[in-house]
Amino acid sequence: MAVARQSIRAALLASALLGLSVPAAQGAGQATGEIATGTASGLPVPRFVSLKSDRVNVRGGPNKDQDVRWVYTRAGMPVEITAEFENWRRIRDWEGSEGWVYHSLLSGKRTAVVMPKEKDELVPLFDSADAESSVVAKLQAGVQTALKSCTGVWCRISGKNFDGWIRQERLWGAYPNEKLE
Repeated sequence: MAVARQSIRAALLASALLGLSVPAAQGAGQATGEIATGTASGLPVPRFVSLKSDRVNVRGGPNKDQDVRWVYTRAGMPVEITAEFENWRRIRDWEGSEGWVYHSLLSGKRTAVVMPKEKDELVPLFDSADAESSVVAKLQAGVQTALKSCTGVWCRISGKNFDGWIRQERLWGAYPNEKLE
């Protein structure tokens, strides 16, 4: 029995390390109505979460024996969970970097990062979910925001000295057409 359990555990670890449980595309399965769930949490995978701490070690694999590849130093930064293995989560950041973090260093609080179409473009933040409404601010690439709600087209965001509506496609931290209340 112990040998069988060890074999299953080794197979799960290998598939997690190779990324075999990760959907091929962001939000995969949503178009067909099927949603993949994590083997450890039972929650959807992929999904967005945020960093709970201002010091988060990112490792090369799902255990403390793996080397620390880098350290995040920005609490609240949005990351996408792309795989689960026991208490470890493989995450991807808005720049595409991936690694493994311990689950307790992540929060279900939704945040986002502003993503302009062009590098130096300032992204307008509107007074309401309408491109004809007043522009209340213009945000640079990489600005971190709290994600309050999304309609599938617009998201209400807030941060230090700003609050308003932004086109959902201009954020990393919410899937296309995702609704959030």
